[in-house]
Amino acid sequence: MCLFNDPVTSGPPEHDARLPDAVRTLIAGRDFDAVWENELGGLTFAVESDAGDREFIKWTPTSAGIDLAREIVRLRWARLWLAVPRVLGHGQDAEGAWLITAAVPGESAVSPRWTSDPKTAVTAIGSGLRLLHDALPVRQCPFTWSTESRIATARRRAAQGDIDPANWDDAHKYLTVSEALDLVDAAPSIDRLVVCHGDACAPNTLLTADGAFSGHVDLGSLGVADRWADLAIATWSTTWNYGPGWEQPLLAAYGVDPDPERSAYYRLLWDLDP
Repeated sequence: MCLFNDPVTSGPPEHDARLPDAVRTLIAGRDFDAVWENELGGLTFAVESDAGDREFIKWTPTSAGIDLAREIVRLRWARLWLAVPRVLGHGQDAEGAWLITAAVPGESAVSPRWTSDPKTAVTAIGSGLRLLHDALPVRQCPFTWSTESRIATARRRAAQGDIDPANWDDAHKYLTVSEALDLVDAAPSIDRLVVCHGDACAPNTLLTADGAFSGHVDLGSLGVADRWADLAIATWSTTWNYGPGWEQPLLAAYGVDPDPERSAYYRLLWDLDP
């Protein structure tokens, strides 16, 4: 999940994470670290495997309403063409659901090493996103992330009172939910249809020790859409994670010129349907 410029954030846990009962059972006394906590209470743990390497347990509470089955089928499909985590197991109980994956070599682009070297990080993010867009076959993809489906989801959430503009980026807080929905109804034309990552924020790109792109994680929303649905968020996240001035280097590494209109549109849609 992305890091946001609001009071509710995702990132490394700032305190000792509580071990859900299922995770405690899955760890079974092995060494582990809590490496990520999202704004919905989800947790990710890095665990030493029996073979001496690492595996990851991604756990999400039932209250979050996240369907990890979506990510499982997408990981298995994308793995035919890309370096993404291999699914080792999954399950659920009354408290939550979990997904166990093998580690992909590399370190998150928002680890301290790479936040102190933004040029290397954003170059890897841009080149890695281009690789994903070029490698995954649109015609064979069974998943969608279209503007139409996302707008429909946003309208359902709005009708249920589940959208809070207080959580939006400052650029959008002057809008009401109704005004924002009206604006996203006027979608720009498609630049290039690709299989999008669906959450192309900096934390979801992994880098090798020498700073090259090594893999993607967190593919629960992967699906066919205009490439700017990803690019708008990937560039936006550079401002949250590295500060101003890194959007253009990411686009240069991807190999595309800036597109302010499409970037603005997909950022507003993201606030409505993250």
